[in-house]
Amino acid sequence: MAGVLAVGSTLPASSAASASTSASESTSAAQAHGSGAEAIRKGMKRLVTDDKYPAALAATVDREGRTRNYTAGVADLKTKSKVPVDGQVRAGSNTKPFTATVVLQLVGEGKIDLDSPIETYLPHLVRGEGINGRDITVRQLLQHTSGLPEYSDSIGDLTGEKERHVYHQPRTLLDVALTHKANFAPGTSWSYSNTNYVLAGLLIEKVTGRPLAEQITERIINRIGLRHTYFPEVGDEGIREAHPRGYHATKPGAPLDDITEIDPSWAWAAGQLISTPSDLNRFFSALIDGKLLEPAQLTQMRTTVPADLLGSGVRYGLGVTSTPLSCGGLMWGHGGDIPGYKTRPAVTDDGRAATIAVTANRAPTQQGPADVQALLDTALCG
Repeated sequence: MAGVLAVGSTLPASSAASASTSASESTSAAQAHGSGAEAIRKGMKRLVTDDKYPAALAATVDREGRTRNYTAGVADLKTKSKVPVDGQVRAGSNTKPFTATVVLQLVGEGKIDLDSPIETYLPHLVRGEGINGRDITVRQLLQHTSGLPEYSDSIGDLTGEKERHVYHQPRTLLDVALTHKANFAPGTSWSYSNTNYVLAGLLIEKVTGRPLAEQITERIINRIGLRHTYFPEVGDEGIREAHPRGYHATKPGAPLDDITEIDPSWAWAAGQLISTPSDLNRFFSALIDGKLLEPAQLTQMRTTVPADLLGSGVRYGLGVTSTPLSCGGLMWGHGGDIPGYKTRPAVTDDGRAATIAVTANRAPTQQGPADVQALLDTALCG
């Protein structure tokens, strides 16, 4: 098993010439940074040795803007090749904040009203048992309070040798969801459902008259320079740049199968993006810093409701989560699980950022997911 590699500690040019810092302060800061890095290295080692993830990747940014990348494990269980530093991974549900950001940009442009029913924009589309588009607002879609049922439970085993290569049209995903009855009346409870974001993607396409992938690319990826993030094209089952291979276990302790090549269309606006740990840090930092949304829309995004099913103290806004940190305050982010990869990015209001990625979405051990979350906390608090 490969050791933990840590590289790339840098200070932005704007901060490098800060002459007011005393020698003792500089030494103290360096010692703190070093101890934090050591804690991350230990956590990374735990993920691959104890939790049996084939590979782990991490990227961190401290308050002064210093960045560092870490890798552990192997990129390929057959060849034992090295994990690429800041390699590309499937970002899974971290796509949702991208989709929500585009919707909120359109709100800021006066093209969408958060509290208007989805029926206003997609008439006669959302109908089912206990489901009516006249009763579901755009806000409820983005916040998972719509009551819409989950489609992914009804489209087969997405990790099966045949099923993983099936292309799914977005409208078909919605139709599958609408064959089930509502989970609850809109606005009365909270339940995570990919269906909400497929519908949000259809909303974006209807309002703009352009493809979702184009809107995410132009409004976010190109705008803030995410050089290693992209929305896969129709039929694109691979990962374009250097990446660790993704693996899947049917249950903890089961053999790991290589599931790197899949058709991610079943996740679409809810989970299709490919990115890197550093790019995810850059996105969430820009988002929380107000570089992608006007203040009014960012305030709406950060207005949260309880989402304890995601973890103790977790709250859900419009496409983002807030989670209490062990050192005080909150981390803002999301999370993504898709066959082959698990990613956990988060940022703080004072400029810290961290993303942890591992190359199996279903943990080889029972403790794995908790250790990933704990390491994210360590990276932000250390």
